[in-house]
Amino acid sequence: MKKLAVVLMGLSVLAAVPATAATVVPSGNRSIEQPQVPGGSASRTKALKTSYDAKYRKVIALLRNDKALRQKIVAVARQFDISPLHIAGAIVGEHTYNVDAYDRLQTYYVKAVSYLGSSFSFSYEGEDIATFIQRPQFARCESLPGSYAVWTCREDVWNASFKGKSVDGKQFPNNRFSAVFFQPFYAGQTFGIGQLNPLTALQMTDTVSKVTGAPRLDYRDPQAVYATIMDPDQTLPYVAATLRKAIDAYRTIAGFDISQNPGLTATLYNVGGPEARAYALKAENERRAAAGQEPKLPEENYYGWLVNERLADIEALF
Repeated sequence: MKKLAVVLMGLSVLAAVPATAATVVPSGNRSIEQPQVPGGSASRTKALKTSYDAKYRKVIALLRNDKALRQKIVAVARQFDISPLHIAGAIVGEHTYNVDAYDRLQTYYVKAVSYLGSSFSFSYEGEDIATFIQRPQFARCESLPGSYAVWTCREDVWNASFKGKSVDGKQFPNNRFSAVFFQPFYAGQTFGIGQLNPLTALQMTDTVSKVTGAPRLDYRDPQAVYATIMDPDQTLPYVAATLRKAIDAYRTIAGFDISQNPGLTATLYNVGGPEARAYALKAENERRAAAGQEPKLPEENYYGWLVNERLADIEALF
């Protein structure tokens, strides 16, 4: 009964999103040919002496051979009121273009436990994140409601006031907030079956907690953050919440319903910043309308293009 109450509470949170009229984006790709894959992805794949096709086949095999994992994906998708194809698509895209999937799900659980005993911090050159966000530049973020708004604000402040700049005699790298403070082993590092980065998990922790009843993540406990995003049982709700955020942002801001297009949600999962991108698309379409032009539909990137191109394989899993 308690579990049912938690699920109903979660669904009520999702139902609070305004039900505005939106243009349904058709399934499939807008581009006939796959957009160019970034050089970094190609370099990683070459260094591992593998290929995109081999990595794709490996992650599809993981999903096909693990019935329990598929059942977990379906259950979590139901909690967040999205199709399981969105979650599976994000997983397939990440493990095709980012890192190779492990052969067995159990390996992810073992890795999750190992982080609990590790010693590391979210910091840059001796300044931990707890101290860093006390700087006055971040003051406007403190009163914002919810972890997504707060951490998105902090990321915006980083980009505007610290990224690539010298502040109070300290030079900060021209790099992403998540790479500088939240990836202590190496920049660009992501984790688990969903290949989440810790900053995304911190952004989504309030939503996940409201929907599932899971404890909120704390930036002062990086070991627990890493363990959560490595543990498939704990990280799948974060994957789902991130995808749900993208769907809601494009509906309420840009006026597009992308819930029928897993390639678009996979694209946004890959690039991040769904609200900013939705506002940019809205502004562009307002300019196009003023010029008497047809609105521009959301478009997939190389990653989302693959998901839509191979959607029949993903659908066959469920």
